[in-house]
Amino acid sequence: MKGIVRHIPNTLTCISLSFGFYASISGLAGHYHVALAAILAAAAFDFLDGLAARTLKAYSAMGKELDSLSDAVSFGVAPGMILFSFIDKLLYSLSWNHAWPGKLFLLSAFAIPVFSALRLAKFNIDTRQTSSFIGLPVPAHAILWSSVIAVFSPVVASCGDGCCTGLLPTGLFADAAPGILLICLSVSAVATSLLLISGIPMFSLKMSSLAWKENRLQYILILSAIVLTALSGVAGIAATILLYILLSAAAYRTVTAGTTDSSH
Repeated sequence: MKGIVRHIPNTLTCISLSFGFYASISGLAGHYHVALAAILAAAAFDFLDGLAARTLKAYSAMGKELDSLSDAVSFGVAPGMILFSFIDKLLYSLSWNHAWPGKLFLLSAFAIPVFSALRLAKFNIDTRQTSSFIGLPVPAHAILWSSVIAVFSPVVASCGDGCCTGLLPTGLFADAAPGILLICLSVSAVATSLLLISGIPMFSLKMSSLAWKENRLQYILILSAIVLTALSGVAGIAATILLYILLSAAAYRTVTAGTTDSSH
C-alpha cells in the first residue's frame, strides 16, 4: 500500500504534464479555448500533486525534478506555442507573413518558455520561496496568456493541405486593430515574462489558517476571481491574474514603505 501511495503525487504530475502537452497541440491548431481549458486542468493537477505530497508525506527528489519538468512544458512551452500560433496566424491575416520584419514578432513568443525555465530553475535553488514566491509563478503566467488569447476567440480560416492560416474576425478580435494588437501582444509577452524573474514578492494561495487578517489578500483574490469570472467569463480569468499581480505589487510596496519609515 505504501508503495502505491508514494507514486500518487508523481502520477498527478504526469497528468498535469499530459494536459500541458494537449494544450500545446490545441494551441497550434488554433483551438484557443480548448488550450485554455487544458492549461487550467494542468494547473489544477499541479496544485493537487503538491497537496498530495504534503498530505501523504510522499516527498521525493524525483518528484521535485519531475514537477519542474512538467511545469516547463505545461506553463512554459504550452503558452508560448499558443501565443506563437496566434501571432503567426495574425501575420497571415495582415499579409506580413513573408516579410522578415514581421517574423520578428514571433520571437516574442519565445520569451515565455525561456523565462519560464529560468524562473523554475531559480525557484529550485532559492530557499526563500517556501510560503510565498519571488517573481510571477509560471502557472499564473500561463493562465494569463492562454486566457488573453482565448478572449479574442478567433476562428482559424484559409484551411487547406493540412495547413490553417489567417483568422476570421469574431468576438473582441473583430473590434481590434490587428496591427496594434500584434504590437501590444509582442511587447506584453516580453514584459510579463520579465516579471517571472523579477524580485517582486508574490503571495501564495496556500493558507496555514482561515483567519482573515493573515490571508486577506488570498480571500480578496478568490472572491474577485469568482465575481470577475461570473461577470466576464474568460476575460475574468485574465483579469484575475492581473489583479493578483497588482495586489502582490501593492503589498510589496506597502512593506517596503513601512521598512523605510521604521529605519528613519
